[in-house]
Amino acid sequence: MALPPKIYQFLVAVFASLGSLLYGYDLGVIAEAIASENFTNLFNPTKNEIGAVVSVFTGGGFFGAALAGPLGDRWGRKWTILTGALVFCLGGALQTGAQNLGYLYAGRAIAGLGVGVLVMIVPLYQAELCHPSIRGRVTTLQQFMLGIGALIASGTGYGAYTGFPATSSKQWRVSLGIQIIPAALLAALILLFPESPRWLIAHDRAEDGLVTLAQLHARGDTEDVWVRAEWTAIQDAVAVETAEGARSYGDLFKKKSSARRLFLAVALQASVQMTGVSAIQYYSVTIFNQMGISGGDTLKYQTYNSVIALVAQALCMLLVDRLGRRWPLILGNLGNCVTFIAAACLLAKYPPDALGGSNAVAARGFIAATWLFNFSFSATCGPLSWIIPAEIFDTATRAKGVSIATMTSFAFNTMIGQTTSVAMETIKWRWYILFVVCNFTNAVFFWAFMPETKNRPLEEMDYLFTNAPLFVPFMDVKEYESHDLERRVEEQQRKGSVEHVTDVGRKAE
Repeated sequence: MALPPKIYQFLVAVFASLGSLLYGYDLGVIAEAIASENFTNLFNPTKNEIGAVVSVFTGGGFFGAALAGPLGDRWGRKWTILTGALVFCLGGALQTGAQNLGYLYAGRAIAGLGVGVLVMIVPLYQAELCHPSIRGRVTTLQQFMLGIGALIASGTGYGAYTGFPATSSKQWRVSLGIQIIPAALLAALILLFPESPRWLIAHDRAEDGLVTLAQLHARGDTEDVWVRAEWTAIQDAVAVETAEGARSYGDLFKKKSSARRLFLAVALQASVQMTGVSAIQYYSVTIFNQMGISGGDTLKYQTYNSVIALVAQALCMLLVDRLGRRWPLILGNLGNCVTFIAAACLLAKYPPDALGGSNAVAARGFIAATWLFNFSFSATCGPLSWIIPAEIFDTATRAKGVSIATMTSFAFNTMIGQTTSVAMETIKWRWYILFVVCNFTNAVFFWAFMPETKNRPLEEMDYLFTNAPLFVPFMDVKEYESHDLERRVEEQQRKGSVEHVTDVGRKAE
């Protein structure tokens, strides 16, 4: 028996999200690897070298996201996912077999290149496959699977750290090698799944696009009213985009509607990194150590943090298509702001070097603040940073726009990761003031300029961003709905009724 269409779409999206799982796993497992005794004894890395092990991965991600845009437009979404997965397998193998730091750097950079391709193309692929009513839930899988990857990394890291002796390189090679398994599975099976119907139609394969739409939305029925309406809407949109839309990165900036969407997508990805998510997560480990919690116990606390993130991401997945994008993004940034105020106050009154003694309660308060931040971020800003860019662009600009936005994410991630350790040694708790201010200004910015996009067909985004005012708080959302898809469905229904009456008449004759 065929699966209900929305369940089928969701399961396809879950499989594609293995690309996001790789990102979360690699970011989580490298902390355990570089902290293991065998790794330290074998390579004897300096602080700068340890920083490079982490940063070359996000640097590779930046260039991978840049490549994914043109690859996604030229080769299609599935072949781009396959390419990213294969590149990641190569990077993972190099990391696992590393004999020196140079060897490891190469593996990290190549794995980052693969992940950059995947985290850019996967949410775009998901958004183009699914029904508007579940698009938010489906693209939230990007952040949810990233959290799953981080949780698996915590468990794997803990097991390898405690299960293998310090004299064995298995203490870090095993956990690095495990990441190749999901990447290989993704590469082996992705071609069995449907291609994006929008990419097919945009590349003169309209009939293939119709068959794929029917497979996704109507159990293969190419005469389904909604499928036919969506098919004609996509064809009309592609025709307009081909004649007037962006065909190169330069053109992306020339069309006012495209430039507006690009600005919002880039601002969103930059704002997510400026929430302080990297800074607070990196520094929380230092606080754990200063409390006297080290080794396996530190990894255990990180596992708790990963579970909190998953609960929050699951809530977002359940509610985002009901609550929308705009207000969760605004309220999430305000929640982040409050937690950073609490963390900054605790660090100012109880400096880290005093946290291990009589101020242990304050240290636990700091940990609680980091966990509350993690919940707030994971329920709102994190998932929404992947949902919104994937859904606001039209077919001609989607891969290009999402590519630039994802590059921005990797660039700001690298910048915050490199500056936080230095800032916490020099200006200490005052560094957190930056994130207090940024979270507050993020909320104000999105309140002022981010329109609501929930339940809107992808082909109607251009209408919204062309006609809606730049300052959106007082706009009437319904006034900027084109209702084009509903009109087409009604036309198909009327057409079907006329054909049915005609057939009945012919049989009567």
